[in-house]
Amino acid sequence: MEENLRQLSNGATKIIKIALFGPESTGKTTLAKQLAEYYKTEWVPEYAREYLQEKWDVNQQICDIDDMLPIAFGQTKLENESALIANNYLFCDTNLLVTKVFSEVYYDYCDPLLDQAAREHEYDLFFLTDIDVPWEKDDLRDHPNERESVFAIFKQSLIDNKKPFVILSGDKKLRLKKAVAIINDLTKAKEMGLSSLDFVQIYEKGVPLKNIQQQLIFFRNGITKSNLVGPATLFNGILKLSENDFRLKADYFDENKSSLKLEKFVPASGAATRMFKFLLSFLKDFDVENETINAYVNRKKETELPVFIVGLEKFPFFKAVDKKLREEFIDFEFLHRDYKNYYFIKLLLAPDYFNFAGKPKGVLPFHKYLNHIYTPVEEHLNECVHYANSNSNSNLHFTVSESHLAQFKTTINAIKGKLEKKSGIAIHVNYSCQNENTDTLAVDFENNPFRDENGRLFFRPGGHGALIENLNNLDTDIVFIKNIDNVIQNNIEKIALYKKALAGILIELQQQVFNYLHAIDAAEIQQEQSEEILLFLEEKLNIRVPNSFYKLSFENKIFEIKAILNRPIRVCGMVKNEGEAGGGPFWVKDEKGSISLQIVESPQVDLSDDNQKEILNASTHFNPVDLVCGIKNYKKEKFDLTQFVDHNSGFVVEKTTFGRDIKSYELPGLWNGAMAKWMTVFVQVPLITFNPVKTVNDLLKPAHQP
Repeated sequence: MEENLRQLSNGATKIIKIALFGPESTGKTTLAKQLAEYYKTEWVPEYAREYLQEKWDVNQQICDIDDMLPIAFGQTKLENESALIANNYLFCDTNLLVTKVFSEVYYDYCDPLLDQAAREHEYDLFFLTDIDVPWEKDDLRDHPNERESVFAIFKQSLIDNKKPFVILSGDKKLRLKKAVAIINDLTKAKEMGLSSLDFVQIYEKGVPLKNIQQQLIFFRNGITKSNLVGPATLFNGILKLSENDFRLKADYFDENKSSLKLEKFVPASGAATRMFKFLLSFLKDFDVENETINAYVNRKKETELPVFIVGLEKFPFFKAVDKKLREEFIDFEFLHRDYKNYYFIKLLLAPDYFNFAGKPKGVLPFHKYLNHIYTPVEEHLNECVHYANSNSNSNLHFTVSESHLAQFKTTINAIKGKLEKKSGIAIHVNYSCQNENTDTLAVDFENNPFRDENGRLFFRPGGHGALIENLNNLDTDIVFIKNIDNVIQNNIEKIALYKKALAGILIELQQQVFNYLHAIDAAEIQQEQSEEILLFLEEKLNIRVPNSFYKLSFENKIFEIKAILNRPIRVCGMVKNEGEAGGGPFWVKDEKGSISLQIVESPQVDLSDDNQKEILNASTHFNPVDLVCGIKNYKKEKFDLTQFVDHNSGFVVEKTTFGRDIKSYELPGLWNGAMAKWMTVFVQVPLITFNPVKTVNDLLKPAHQP
């Protein structure tokens, strides 16, 4: 390449180069000047403007193909001279790639020297300036009516040449603000060892760079484990009510709900793959031509498959699959029993047949009634009208995967009208998807960012803790939270009773909290009333103020009390621990020495510490995800729930991707760290309220049978 087309490398100058790129009259020069002024550095003007203006002024000649190389030489010289005196950043009003695009657009030709140089010149980032600014005519500009097509060509050239770029839109003030924020983040990304293409990928995904920084710190330094003080037990953190008490609390809820907007929130994002894991393994490892199912069971020491086969006819989907089998196999009746069972499982899971493992759990057949088979989604609708209704309206919110949304809508639309007519209650169903910007970066076992086969950073969903943002978007007073698979075929009246009772407890507590907060605002709290509030905090909300509180002035005590009270509140049902995997209720001490009630899962506990392990194993209760939440404050304003997350309570998990071992970070769980700074009340509820379907065999349990 000609010496005068050679660009000084970024490494030689140790500056960050930003190229302004786009069609004519899109604000490149204005922005280059603004950025240079902001960062107190140099900007590179457009050499072609001076060159062509002189050509016009002297000879009244316009640009032609022979001008392309001289313009390229002049532009490169200007840029290299500016790079030597720039202060950390250099902003280039244009670059050789612009010249290359114009050469191809106007003359359908690009000199090989220019073409090669344009491809090889490197910039840390291209700002592609949008055409949303007014066209400004001058002697050197034409084609104002072709802006869209020219913009598309510019954009495609960046894509084809694998250049890192971000589109900048808006007026001058907004563009500058956006550009500065992007450049500052790009600088941090470079300091973290990420490339410009990495940065653009992160930017386009919408993941805040500070999240990536924090995740890398977690991977490299580990996550602080929970400091368990002791298990929450009956009368020591867990409230125990009699059946009559439950009825009274449920009645209190019914008496006070008319002024409140209620909503049921059901996390339902995942596919049902895990539910059929043992059947998928069977299809993968079993050879129907050379092995009996009994031999497979013995070889694999498989315990779940025999249960499935013995209970086959009790499953709500049996008749549909059996009917399809008989359509597919004319001689099905005469097949050996092993072949019948094998083909049953194959059709149940085959993508081109029933595809149960690939569907969302919410739309699978769970319960067989006399004239209809109900899915979990339909059961949740039925539950919703029983307890999450006010003024003849019931609101139900599902968090779903975007690819599953149509299946949910089809299922719900088929039954909603009938249920509304039967109950006399209007059901309003809405949906949200887990935001892609909550995905988390995966790393290898050396804690370096993991990349896919194309060299791009690899992100995984951040877990159900990401749904705190979905919950935060609800505009409602009281939220009932329950998992998609925790439904029951019978006893819905009892389920509704306990759910309403939890809501009654919440409303009762919330009313007292709100009264205290209004009194604080009105400066009506004296010493005697402050002592009453402290007693309420300890006896009703299980909040113990630290010893340092009593050393404060009265004014500061009131300030602290208000901060303690002015938080979201959740009332959580807890069932007796019968060995289920999952979280439980504990007393936990934070880094400031404050002790509070928390739902803790085993990955949050340091199991190498014998004392912590002993406390974990002493747990008497289990978290069935049975929550009622108050998410508005005493002024009827929505809390920003993201401000009450303990960001140090996530999980690092190990996975296998593309045949390689990786580590992934899961955000603080929705009912664990994501609600760590809420006011929390635990209430023992009967086991009948906990009927999850973790594997397909759970559908054989009495709670899911007619």
